[in-house]
Amino acid sequence: MIKITSSVSNKGEINKMLAAKTQATSTENDANKTLYGILFIIGFVHMLNDSIQAIIPAMFPILEQSMGLTFTQLGLISFALQIVSSVAQPVVGWYTDKKPMPFALPIGLTSTFFGVIGLAFAPNFLTIILSVLFIGIGSAIFHPEGSRVAYMSAGNRRGLAQSIYQVGGNSGQALAPVITALILVPLGQFGAIWFSLVAALAVGLLIYIAKWYSKTLKTVELQKKVKKAISAAPRNMKAVKFALVVLVLFVFARTWYMSSITNFYSFYVIEKYGYSISQAQIFIFLFLATGALGTFFGGPLADKFGKRNVIIVSLLGTAPLALILPFVGPHVAIVLVTVIGFMLLSSFSVTVVYAQELVPGKIGMMSGLIVGLAFGMGAIGGVGIGAIIDAIGLTPTIIMMGFLPLLGLLAFLLPTDHKLNEWNNAG
Repeated sequence: MIKITSSVSNKGEINKMLAAKTQATSTENDANKTLYGILFIIGFVHMLNDSIQAIIPAMFPILEQSMGLTFTQLGLISFALQIVSSVAQPVVGWYTDKKPMPFALPIGLTSTFFGVIGLAFAPNFLTIILSVLFIGIGSAIFHPEGSRVAYMSAGNRRGLAQSIYQVGGNSGQALAPVITALILVPLGQFGAIWFSLVAALAVGLLIYIAKWYSKTLKTVELQKKVKKAISAAPRNMKAVKFALVVLVLFVFARTWYMSSITNFYSFYVIEKYGYSISQAQIFIFLFLATGALGTFFGGPLADKFGKRNVIIVSLLGTAPLALILPFVGPHVAIVLVTVIGFMLLSSFSVTVVYAQELVPGKIGMMSGLIVGLAFGMGAIGGVGIGAIIDAIGLTPTIIMMGFLPLLGLLAFLLPTDHKLNEWNNAG
């Protein structure tokens, strides 16, 4: 009798599992469809969000002239913006992995809206710091949840989806030099007020996204529960932790070098080549514009050649160009900056997807960690590089930063794509 009861009980459990798996199959078929409409909207909002963030370093030459700020103070402004994002993004991602909050997206951009208004009217250094903190909070909320929306709408094309999402952000950053030349130079600090309209548009679009997110959430939660019940992928946690450390060092090298270009290379161009602020912004625009292209193509290239390979080539391919950049004339420099932008940022979206596959089931936390880490490293880099410039001069600092991409050698220590697939398909 005991054996019969046990058998019936086991049979009942098996039937429940099969029913759950059948139910998941129908929802999974829908989930395998790539929702390009949602992807393009969240990518567009990412562009709006990051264009707002990008006006802050783009305003540095203007703030330096109007308020007499030092390079260290400019670095502290960058630090205030990015450190909030760095600390809060993985925390927001960790929390929303457990308890998704669709309407956190428009709430976050509302914080950005108020920050932009404060920035336009800020009378002194401390008020600027307070304003950029509001913008940083909005960014901290948007990025992990925006990445989750991209993941949810990706279907079976995660690399491409993450690239579409990330290229929006990089495109927004690339607009900063154009914004500086066309708006901030003629209008000054008050020109930032126009970006309150950009923030308002982003809030409206995110309300639409939040409604879709809420409806889709039930299906996603069902798939998550069934997959967890059917299989648990065993993996070497020491190897995972080591790989995360390598990713952290990789992001450090990429972000610090990028920070040296976006925050301070315009000063180098003005000083060495005798260019105006508007002319110097062309270098930064080309760096960020080709960086946006690199971000977009990085995903498909990773799908074809492997995520680890793209990560390796990204920094090591940049290294020789970064080393010779400070020693060439303006015409060669503008070509080098253009190529460096593409190669350096080709690994941006790929690094996020790699981290998500390294620790599956923690989509928000991993995207928040990698993207937030980039913000945090950029924040520290803004202060650190600014202080180094004040201490030893602009040219020696730019030369020193050129050695950072050599840390790309560490990426050879990452588990291969084949190993990740073995871990994720085991069980």
